[in-house]
Parts: sequence; C-alpha cells; structure tokens
Amino acid sequence: MIDFHTHTLWSDGELLPTELARRAEYLGYKALAITDHADFSNLEILIPRICNVCQKLRGSLNIQIIPGIELTHLPPGDIAQAAKEARLLGAQIVVVHGETIVEPVMPGTNLRALESEINILAHPGLITEDEIKLAKEKGVFLELTTRKGHSLTNGHVARCAIK
Repeated sequence: MIDFHTHTLWSDGELLPTELARRAEYLGYKALAITDHADFSNLEILIPRICNVCQKLRGSLNIQIIPGIELTHLPPGDIAQAAKEARLLGAQIVVVHGETIVEPVMPGTNLRALESEINILAHPGLITEDEIKLAKEKGVFLELTTRKGHSLTNGHVARCAIK
C-alpha cells in the first residue's frame, strides 16, 4: 500500500510526521508522502521541515517517506507558480486541492492545476472529460478518496476516467 496524500498536525492532521510514518509502516505501507496544506504564506516554512523529517527518517523505518505539499485554495492563476516554488524548495510530490463539491474552491482550479507541473489532483469533484484527458496526457493522478464529503464524486471521477 501507498498513500501520497497525508496530513500531519502541521495542517489538519492529528499526528507528528514521525508518528504518521511509523503508523503507516506498522500497517504495511511501502511508501508515504507527507503533503500538508499550503499556500504562499507557509510554503517556505512547511516544505523544508517536511524535507528535514523525511531525510531523518530514511534508514530508520522500513517505509519510503516522500516530502510533498498540497496546494490548497489558491487562486487558479497562482497554482503554476506555487507548484514551481514548491519543487524548488524540495517537494517531490505536489498535490493540488481540487474542486470538491463540499468546499468553496475557485472555479478553474482543476484546469489550472492540470496545466501546471503537479503529480496529483486531489478530490477533483465534478471534473470534466476534457480535464481528465489532460490529466492523462500530463501523467497527473486523479484522487479517489474516502474522506467524508470529498468522496461524494468518486463515482463520477471513476466513470469519466474509465471512459
């Protein structure tokens, strides 16, 4: 098992990064990305800290810990720049908080995220078929989630992706 979209107490999670990694290892996960929520206010704070703890855990645990970030509620026009800055700061996985139907995410977020250099579009809501085609072309993964509310559109995302 792998999980490339996790949060610690540095955003809306409940565990320290080391505790999150250890619990994932205990459950048999092979890889885990720490991808706390960020925007321009905290990119330069979070990513170096995430990179530092991932580096310190390498060799101590029997699980691959990957530094990442989830760009959250950014104006769509800022996503590409934030993704670029995140990469320069050391994020190996960049997730974008997509247009879920349960939060007021700005319209156009999915498309601008997919046009940027990201890895995962999280909870993409009522993503369009053209956006799914773009995700396929760019090698961007679309998240299906168990999180309450965000999961309401999993069927739509899966059906469109299969099509």
